[in-house]
Amino acid sequence: MKVSLIQMSSQPDRAFNLNEAKRLMLQAVVNDRPDLIVLPEHFDWTGGTREQKREAADLVPGGEAYVMVQQFAKKHRVAIHAGSMLEVSQADDRIFNTTVVFDRHGIEVGTYRKIHLFDIIAPDGKRYCESETVAPGDHLLIYEIDGFRVACCICYDLRFSRLFDRLSSERVDIFILPAAFTRQTGQDHWEVLCRARAIEFQAYFVACGQCGSYEAPGGERRFMYGHSLVCDPWGALIARGGDEICVLTAELERERLVAVSGLIPMTAHRVDVSNIKLISC
Repeated sequence: MKVSLIQMSSQPDRAFNLNEAKRLMLQAVVNDRPDLIVLPEHFDWTGGTREQKREAADLVPGGEAYVMVQQFAKKHRVAIHAGSMLEVSQADDRIFNTTVVFDRHGIEVGTYRKIHLFDIIAPDGKRYCESETVAPGDHLLIYEIDGFRVACCICYDLRFSRLFDRLSSERVDIFILPAAFTRQTGQDHWEVLCRARAIEFQAYFVACGQCGSYEAPGGERRFMYGHSLVCDPWGALIARGGDEICVLTAELERERLVAVSGLIPMTAHRVDVSNIKLISC
């Protein structure tokens, strides 16, 4: 299966972002003819104040970003893993950070709302508090495309190995992670965590990021890491972008999944340690 990652530099401007996403997806279709396109986290809106984000949040289904991606999938007969978009919540004054997946006929396959919310103080003292604006989701999503089982996760989810362990227990072949990693955390943690997840769960890891910078409250510029990548189940990088807007395409092969699990049969060796006695000295 051929997968194209769309690395963007989204801004607090929905019209601009959707035009960019459409332009880059068309570039992928014309040049690479992928089976699946992956967009980054917040492809429809990045930055701005809490109030601006709430105003920018749209309907799923039926919102402007949703309809654009749906129509593109149907017109070009390509499946799309629509990174994440800002979704209105009917039950909370916060919004959702939501992945929507469409098949190659433009039919919605499912949604995943980000579970782990990015509330940290960065090494440079910048405060990030996603939970002030975003409500956590309450379900996981695995879907099938061309014989591959694909698990959904978003950005900060990457750091929580128990999530991937839970997903992997359902026989996952590919993890897809749309992201908007900060430059500070990305340069130290991005690649090593992506490769670790691929190795420990013997699956392809597809990580599609935002790059460039955006304007945060108070006019501050915040920089994103980019460096979208694809790892094979051995942890080898088979595609990697830099810190510029780009389209990145990779071939995923079922034979490679079989070969790696044959070399190190972790599934057969895995032990349920939840009931094993623990001695702490």
